[in-house]
Order: sequence, then structure tokens, then C-alpha cells
Amino acid sequence: MVRTRISWLPVAFGLLALALAGAAQAHGVAAGDQGYIEQTSGPQIAAFLYLGAKHMVTGYDHLLFLFGVIFFLYRMRDVATYVTLFAIGHSTTLIAGVLLGTHVSPYLVDAVIGLSVVYKALDNLGAYQRWFGVQPNTKAAVLIFGFVHGFGLATKLQDFALSRDGLVTNLISFNVGVEIGQILALAAILIAMGYWRRTASFARHAFAANVALMTAGFVLFGLQLTGYFLEGSPS
Repeated sequence: MVRTRISWLPVAFGLLALALAGAAQAHGVAAGDQGYIEQTSGPQIAAFLYLGAKHMVTGYDHLLFLFGVIFFLYRMRDVATYVTLFAIGHSTTLIAGVLLGTHVSPYLVDAVIGLSVVYKALDNLGAYQRWFGVQPNTKAAVLIFGFVHGFGLATKLQDFALSRDGLVTNLISFNVGVEIGQILALAAILIAMGYWRRTASFARHAFAANVALMTAGFVLFGLQLTGYFLEGSPS
């Protein structure tokens, strides 16, 4: 019993720690990277590939959502399907949001991203079946929330003085980097999940893990709304 409790604690506190860290950094770009983005001109494929991959690996909100998405997926074909849907949504709004200049407060977008984590955790818990007697289309939900996650980064990039010279090439390179980072991060998550699923603690703690995931999403949601009202609301 003691070993069971010890094995669970890192999972619960790890998720909450990621949420708290991600609330401050969700979709953020480091000062040095921002300076480079604003100063560069012309196509810079390698640099933007790196920046995109770095963003995804440190994008805790994305990783929490993907953790929820793959939690009960055991076949690689299913994992690939859902991750592809997320990538399509993420890629579309990342590129279109910047090129079209569609702007919404990043705090509000990130608050919705927090709710996407809550949504997926509740889905994993079977809440919608018990509460409403229906099961939402999980593939459609992942695609829709992929749009939201991509738009979140687009709202950040819109605040930078991006050069129009090579903009499309750089945006595509950045997006490809994001997807590379997503594959790397997802591979690490799948390896960890594979080990966990082979232990008896997985079946016992699946419910608690998704409650922790839901809590992390609410933390993200609350902190982003707080940021909006304190800093990001219109004057």
C-alpha cells in the first residue's frame, strides 16, 4: 500500500507543477528568441525549425492536453490519428492567424486551452456519458481544440515586429518545428505511459490521474483569467 501511494504522488504533483509553470509560460517566447524573431529578415528555415521545436517541448499546456488525449489509446494507429488531427488544427490557425492578423487576447485563448485540458480529463473519466447520456465525438473535439492551441501561439507572434520578407517560409518552418517538438515530447510521454501501463498501479490510479489532469486545467484557466483581468483587459 505504501508503495502504491508513493508511485502516485509524483504523477499528481508533477501534473500540477507543469500546470503552474505552464500558466506563466504558456505560448510564451523567451526574450532572446523574441529579439531574434524581430531582427531577422528573409527565410531562416533552420532557426525557425529550432524555435518551433523549442516552443512545443516547453509548451506545458499542449503536453497536458496530449497526455489526456493518449491516456487510454493503446494502438499506435489510434495515437497517430488523434495526434494528426491535433497537428492539422494547430498548424492551420498558427499560420492563418498570423497572416490574417486575427487578434484575440492571448490570456483568453490560453484560458480556453486550460478548459481543453479539463474537457479531455472529464472525457477520460466518462463524465459526459454519466451526466448527459451522450459521448462527444472525440476526434472532432481534438481537431477543434487543435485550432485553439494553434491560435494561442498565433496571438503571441502577432505582437512581434515580424519581417514580411520570408514570413511565409519562416512561419511554415516554425510550424514544422512545432510538429517535430510534438513528436519528440509525445515519444517521451508514450515511453513513460508504456512502463506505467504495465504496472498494477495504472488501473488503480487512472481515475486519480485524470482528476489531477482536470485540476491542472482549472489552474491554467483560473490563472489566465486572472492575468486577463489584471493586465490584459481593454482599458
